[in-house]
Amino acid sequence: MNTAAPSSFLMAWALPGALLILVLAMLLCLVRVVRGPNAQDRILALDCMYLDGMLLMLLLGMYYASQHYFEAAMLIALLGFVSSTALAKFLLRGEVIE
Repeated sequence: MNTAAPSSFLMAWALPGALLILVLAMLLCLVRVVRGPNAQDRILALDCMYLDGMLLMLLLGMYYASQHYFEAAMLIALLGFVSSTALAKFLLRGEVIE
């Protein structure tokens, strides 16, 4: 009995659906970045966009079965965390480097 067929069938439908949902989430975050009422909302939307981008890279890595996408996702996570921290520090103190 072949048990791999149902999971591959499920993955064939779930991965493109998840990719579509993540792209939609990124578009909605982009709207919040452009129309955000204040700087905190814009930074939170940028934070959400980098998380969505990281998840998008992880899903593409699963879809194409490639290790390179996972490395790109790790790089996006690292740069996103550093940039979010720098922007939060800039909003609190008005300067990034003391």
